[in-house]
This record gives sequence, structure tokens and C-alpha cells, in this order.
Amino acid sequence: MTTAVAAPFRFFSLQVVRTRRLGPSLVRVTFTGTDLHAFHSDGRDQSLSLFLPHPGQSEPAVPLELGDGWWQGWRELPDDIRAVMRSYTLRALRRDPDEIDIDFALHGVEPGAATPAGPASRWAARAAAGDRVLLLGPAVADNRAIRFRPPEDTDLVVLCGDETAVPAATAILESLPAGTRVRAWLEVPHSGDVQVVRTQADAEITWLVRHDGSPMAVDAVRAAELPAAERPYVWLAGESGQVKALRRHFVGERGVDRRRVTFVGYWRQGLTEEQLRATGE
Repeated sequence: MTTAVAAPFRFFSLQVVRTRRLGPSLVRVTFTGTDLHAFHSDGRDQSLSLFLPHPGQSEPAVPLELGDGWWQGWRELPDDIRAVMRSYTLRALRRDPDEIDIDFALHGVEPGAATPAGPASRWAARAAAGDRVLLLGPAVADNRAIRFRPPEDTDLVVLCGDETAVPAATAILESLPAGTRVRAWLEVPHSGDVQVVRTQADAEITWLVRHDGSPMAVDAVRAAELPAAERPYVWLAGESGQVKALRRHFVGERGVDRRRVTFVGYWRQGLTEEQLRATGE
């Protein structure tokens, strides 16, 4: 298993270049910045921290002038001033010009939604060219915020994720070389959120559409017959409870070596990111 290096991270001041709606529940926001040339990542599920302004602010409030003390200073700002921090994954990095894409899962922005949208969904739904954000991201390509690391002897890659994990999962699929056997389950709210994934891998992708009555990912996976493999690698991401259930299935029911299972809870049902961060998970 390849291990990540403890690479340094730094802040990047970015602005929106353009947005593109990918479906009812997903929007892609493209960013650029004068120092984005210093952003480096070789990971397809590269984790990032994005700082967003409140409505009425021209830029996010993060006390960068405090240097290494920025975190404590940021925590001490009033709630209605302190920049909203959310974790996302990098969808794409391009050069000439330097740009990155981040795909946002939109929750609660549709009329009559049962649960109101959070601040990040509200921001992403109305993002426009010129809007400013701060990004805490990697300055070294191989860094500890990259989780997808299949061992070299892997003979089957298994991917499972909900809409919050679709950006990372599709980026992973696009990066895999020809001959890689892949079985993937991707769960989205609406049929319009299903994407065309261009990959050279030998991949079978099942889209689970909740509003069409598809089974939950753990039920779909439990009922599926996986291709024969001696050394599978499993990557699981999305809602924390579902991720844990999937991990128990692969390790406990299918006998996959727990060292060959990567699992990441991007969010937890009923908790904000601030509340989830407070739990230490």
C-alpha cells in the first residue's frame, strides 16, 4: 500500500470563472486565482477546505494576517461574520489557464424542500463569475488528504458513494487505466443527476436513483454478485452511517481485508459539518 506524505497545505485566493448545472442536485463551479499555479495534486479524491462568504460579504472572513494562528482567530469571529467552511473534493485541475473544478451537491434549494438548504448549497446555487472564496489546498501533489490508494496488486476496484462522493468517484473512474476491473455503485437523488463517465477501465457502473425507488447502496451491494477477485480494493464515501454499514458488509460479510478498504464519511444525517467536526470523526 502506498503511503501519503505529510505535505504542506496553503491558502489560495480564488474567484469564480463560470458555473454549469450538471443535474437537479449537482452544480460545477470553476475557479481561478493568481497563485493557483502553486496548487498541486495527483489525487482523484483530493480533499479540500473551502471558505465561503456570508450573503452581503464580498469575500470570506478568515484572519490570514494571524499566520499560523488563523484557525483560532477564525473560530473566535462572530457566527454571522466568520467564513463558512466546508469540505469538498477536487473534481479537476487544469493548466494554461490554471483552473480547478469543484462539484457541489445541492440539498434543499428546490422549492418546497423538506429540509432547508445549508449555507454552502445556497452559495453554490447562486454562484456567479467574480465571486470570491478562499481555498485551503495542497502545495505538494502527494499529500495526506488523498484517500484513494489501491495497492499495486489490486485485481478489482470497488467504488460506492452518494451524490457527495460522485465528484471523487467519477474523477477516479476517469483516471483508471485500461484493463482495470471496476464495479461501482453511485447513488443520486434524481435521474437527471446521472452522468456519462468516460473511462478506459473495464468498469460496470450502477446508478441508484432514490426518487425512482432504487434500493439503498448497502442493499444493492449486498444483493450483487461481485466479479471473482483475490485482492480487491474497496473505496467507500458519502453519508457516514451508510459508509459504516457498507464497510461492515465488505469486511464482515464478504471477507475483504480491512486494510484494503478505504472509507470516508463526508457528512452525517441530521448533523451540520460543524457538528460533525465536533464529534471528531
